[in-house]
Amino acid sequence: MRFALITGGTSGIGLSFARALARDGASLVLVARDRARLDAVADELRGAHGVPVETLVADLAERDDQARVAKRLGAGDIDTLVNNAGFSLKTPLVGGDDALADAAYEVMGRAPRVLASAVAPAMRERGEGWIINVVSVSALTRQDSYSALKAYALALTEVLALELTGTGVNVTAVLPGWTRTEFHSRGGSGRKGVPGFLWLDADRVTEVALADARAGHVISIPSKRYKVAAAVLQLLPNAAVREVSRRIKGKTKTPSEGAVS
Repeated sequence: MRFALITGGTSGIGLSFARALARDGASLVLVARDRARLDAVADELRGAHGVPVETLVADLAERDDQARVAKRLGAGDIDTLVNNAGFSLKTPLVGGDDALADAAYEVMGRAPRVLASAVAPAMRERGEGWIINVVSVSALTRQDSYSALKAYALALTEVLALELTGTGVNVTAVLPGWTRTEFHSRGGSGRKGVPGFLWLDADRVTEVALADARAGHVISIPSKRYKVAAAVLQLLPNAAVREVSRRIKGKTKTPSEGAVS
């Protein structure tokens, strides 16, 4: 039996991945901090789709918990890893909350690296596997500490994809824009200044991400509007990207509203 392991799998995009994979008949391992919520989601998915669902309580800001999840991934029966866990990060680089910034790095920077390196050997040996990192289109901007961390996550994904080329293991970075989930309310991020047409649906983000991952695409950008925005950002010189980032930050007043984790 093969499993899909999803971090942050009880809400937002992570929950959408869990539901989509369960509909496809995948057995699941859900990782999150809240035991009650894990149990509720597991019961929902078992009842709706009749698939086995394991739960693993873990706070990925803690290295001991990262190691426990990595150990589960090392069992050799995981064919899909979705690194989705994350949270809003609004603290400035200078004079900000160092503890919060360090926790954000552990969850959205170190954990994806550790978990991918734990699961990849067995995938490579089988000649098949999928590693999906939920990043953010803000990785292509230079707005704030969140976009800096997501830029690292994007580069990490691309390096891993290159390293595993030809092994049958597909590595994909998902770059959604503003997505309607509880991510913003949990992080205290407002929505002022964000036009309605820029908001994405979490289920649609997941649908596109899974299709792109299965097709072997390294980068998945849900929706034509964000594909166009990403293409423009990648063509602009660095100075222009910084100016665009400054304007975006000033208009939205939501410095860390990017991918929802």
